[in-house]
Amino acid sequence: MANDLKTFQPKEYYRKFLEKDVRPDGRELGECRSTVVNIGSITTAEGSALVKLGNTTVICGIKAELANPKADEPKNGYIVPNVELSPMCSAQFRPGAPGEQAQVLSQFVVDVLQNSECVNLQDLCIVSGKLVWMLQCDMICLDYDGNVADACVLSLVSALKNTCLPKVTVNEETQAIETDDKITNNLKVQTTPVSTTFAIFDDHFVIVDPTIEEETLATGIITIVTKEKKLCMVHKPGGTPLKDSQIQLCIDRAIERSGQATKLIDETQCSLDR
Repeated sequence: MANDLKTFQPKEYYRKFLEKDVRPDGRELGECRSTVVNIGSITTAEGSALVKLGNTTVICGIKAELANPKADEPKNGYIVPNVELSPMCSAQFRPGAPGEQAQVLSQFVVDVLQNSECVNLQDLCIVSGKLVWMLQCDMICLDYDGNVADACVLSLVSALKNTCLPKVTVNEETQAIETDDKITNNLKVQTTPVSTTFAIFDDHFVIVDPTIEEETLATGIITIVTKEKKLCMVHKPGGTPLKDSQIQLCIDRAIERSGQATKLIDETQCSLDR
């Protein structure tokens, strides 16, 4: 009977669980899935990290390239995030050019970096007006089971904290670029932004870290980004509106999640450094 209800009336099936403050997978409404962070998993990249959020898996690799700065920002380098959602992670995606969801996620990550001031772009300057670093940050979803936004942000921040750049100088006489791979500098990460996504059911139930099933059934999504346990930005692309009290509840839970995620990143990095 329960299986029939789930198949033919999935919203009603979920609602019966939510009315008891629990979800079909056994989690409470405010409980995230188990989170695993593996830092430095791509040895050929300047920085990398793999994140598992339940079954959702995202790997981020950062490649550093030398580039010319913009004329109006001669001391600023570049950080270029790119999210890839391929058929490898879910049958709902098609091969070829990035789809709308991948483009929206890439722009979301850009907004997170800018609003959180995670990295000072001037730290990527080698010679003002002549030479800067461009960090190409590729986030590839390996398994899509909902809430890929949070996994992307967590993998990117972890990879940035793992990034080491070789020493680069410009010969004053010949203007030749000289790179010394034996001398590296850790990228300075100023803040640790953490993304926490909530799914909204009707105008009553708000659940954290939705699975793909929950995302499909939800009537709205809201993502709260915090840095150092303080509100950084709110992203809500339409859907069911929330009351101020509900938004504040999401912010409070996001701040709590921020502390847990930051601790996880730091502990993983420390174990790697030993």
